[in-house]
Amino acid sequence: MTEANPHRGEPSRDSQSSMRGDFLALSAVALVVVILHVVTNGRYGFHRDELQVLDDARHMDWGFVAYPPVTPFIERIGLALFGTSLVGLRMFSVLAQAIALIVTGLMARELGAKCLAQVVAALAVAVSPFPLFEGTEFQYSSFDYLWCVLIAYCLIRLLNSENPRWWLGIGAGIGLGMMTKYTMGFFVAGIVAGTLCTPVRRYLKSPWLWGGAALALLIFLPNLIWQVQHDFISLHFLRYIHARDVRQGRANGFIRHQFTICTNPFVAWLWIAGFWYFFGSPERKRYKLLAWLYLTEFALFFFANGRGYYLAPAYPMLFAGGSVWWQGWLGSLSTRWSRAAKRVTFAAVAVGGILACAFIVPINPAISADNFVLRNNGDVREEIGWTDLVAAVAKVRDSLSAEERGNYGIVVGNYGETGAIDLLGPAYGLPETISSTNSAWFRGYSNPPPKTLIVVGLSREYVEKTFQSCRLAGHNGNPYGIKNEESEDHPDIFVCEPPREPWPQFWDDFQSFG
Repeated sequence: MTEANPHRGEPSRDSQSSMRGDFLALSAVALVVVILHVVTNGRYGFHRDELQVLDDARHMDWGFVAYPPVTPFIERIGLALFGTSLVGLRMFSVLAQAIALIVTGLMARELGAKCLAQVVAALAVAVSPFPLFEGTEFQYSSFDYLWCVLIAYCLIRLLNSENPRWWLGIGAGIGLGMMTKYTMGFFVAGIVAGTLCTPVRRYLKSPWLWGGAALALLIFLPNLIWQVQHDFISLHFLRYIHARDVRQGRANGFIRHQFTICTNPFVAWLWIAGFWYFFGSPERKRYKLLAWLYLTEFALFFFANGRGYYLAPAYPMLFAGGSVWWQGWLGSLSTRWSRAAKRVTFAAVAVGGILACAFIVPINPAISADNFVLRNNGDVREEIGWTDLVAAVAKVRDSLSAEERGNYGIVVGNYGETGAIDLLGPAYGLPETISSTNSAWFRGYSNPPPKTLIVVGLSREYVEKTFQSCRLAGHNGNPYGIKNEESEDHPDIFVCEPPREPWPQFWDDFQSFG
């Protein structure tokens, strides 16, 4: 015998006018977020991670070393529509975050929240640092966030309607997620744990659940085949990156980051209330699967030394549950205290939003060492200097003799340099780079190999040990005094003769991750 749905038979909540009003209110919140990003997203430059995605987008395949193919595919479309426009290429990520906050509000509605509480849930997502940052750049985590929110919505619809067909939507979301970011596997582990630990396990006998699993596998199959063909190289990459992150301390502060990165500390009480709503409230036991989903993911990432932001996609569903708790709490107060509580809530959202924007959004268009966001946000600093790098490489090329220019190549040390020169270099007549980083290694080098090499992003010690007759020919940096990885760690540009080892042997040794 199944638990009765408390939301059935409520015509006011199911009326078209109510749904239209709720959707318009949520869309208004989303529109503000979109406008904020559209106005500010063109101010600096591409992030090094964006440059890698764009480079892979021009060499499409069913898989890449660093990630599955969905994000490069989306940006391949972006390149066709917008060229190298920062605002245009980042629009897909902006829309992903806007849809995610609308769906968060719809989750709250499905749980019983009225319009105001739905807006509170959506605003909690809007002011949280992680989704706010994801609207400023396009990365695989931008779209992974959306798929997880859509899966959570499908789970809530499944739990409320008891219609097993929602497993198909869940399966489609999982398939798209696995084609976007492999951490979707942790979200799936949470769903499995929640299913096994709650009465939802009765669906294990349902063909719709297994149909959803088959659909997920079918969507993911092309990348799985690619991984088999490439000896599961992404697993090697992920092990390397994880070990590097742990070694460099990037996995430290996991619990703190749940309050400062995944969510905004000024609205943290809302997701905590949402967890209680799903797990500890006896009258809401039908939603306990969602609590187990969160707990399982939290435990897996915590004990595996995962980075703090990996858990961010799990919070919108908690915000949705917390908004229903907030609505019920307001109803228990007198009119006077209820109004005061609303004011305090929206004041907290406003203060949290302003602070988050100050540290994340490039409000100030001036590029200088005094710019607040550039001083305090290392990711934004990584957007500075790429056009200067390409111009510096072109200047070195122009300094070569006619004989050297007749057969030269550009060897680079990291994926940011690969993407920047490959994307912006054609305007200077530069060739594609010779890069061993991630999937660029598969593209190899020209045949015959170049006789003169412009070498960027490698230390003097490595260059002199690896190549013949090297000379310092230029410098990489930016004119703004912004300190970032390129200006600090890779300032020198060399001109060299071919490697000391034969090219095939050099190439085998040159492969690198990250």
